[in-house]
Amino acid sequence: MAEQSPPYWVLISVLFSSQPLTPTLAMTLHQVAFDLYRRGDTVQPVAGDLLTGKVHNLRKDVQMGSISGPAFEAEIETERGSGVVRFLLTRQGLEMMEAGPPQPLAPPRPKYLN
Repeated sequence: MAEQSPPYWVLISVLFSSQPLTPTLAMTLHQVAFDLYRRGDTVQPVAGDLLTGKVHNLRKDVQMGSISGPAFEAEIETERGSGVVRFLLTRQGLEMMEAGPPQPLAPPRPKYLN
């Protein structure tokens, strides 16, 4: 069975968007932001089939209600025009991504060697 990634709303929380976000766009922004977060970089270009632009690591932690995490801003061009998206990577999503895919369980060892 193929492993699926968590839904985008677990990984990313949008603070502001001047463009409607599709699940594909949200996951693309998440992947770029997570890469920036892990490397500690400031800016990274983003490009896809229907998207071009830049994602900026704001190097701030923000909190919205009970959701908190590092903040990012994306300047994007889509088929609907240009826009800005401000979002954060959720702590829960960061923990899930850093844990990686679940490891297969080892077969149980026999109790007795004979």
